[in-house]
Amino acid sequence: MSKVANKLNAKQIAELQALSAMPDSEIDYSDIPETTPEEWRDAKVGAFYRPTKQQLTVRLDSDVLTWLKAKGKGYQTKINDLLRQAMLKEVKH
Repeated sequence: MSKVANKLNAKQIAELQALSAMPDSEIDYSDIPETTPEEWRDAKVGAFYRPTKQQLTVRLDSDVLTWLKAKGKGYQTKINDLLRQAMLKEVKH
């Protein structure tokens, strides 16, 4: 059970489960204004998503580490970016 679910009472959990089971065709959107592509023009995907970091020790080949460090500051961020790209490529396929 998630941390949020731990803070909900039984009635709230039941209501969320009922809403989750409801097909989109039964949702009343009449009080929500429609948006246009123009309104989404400057939207940024993942702008509020900040994954937690976990400290660990990893052994890299020295030539790989030299290559990463040669690109300037932020080699650890570069490692993370490369691993994230590989992960997302695998998850999409």
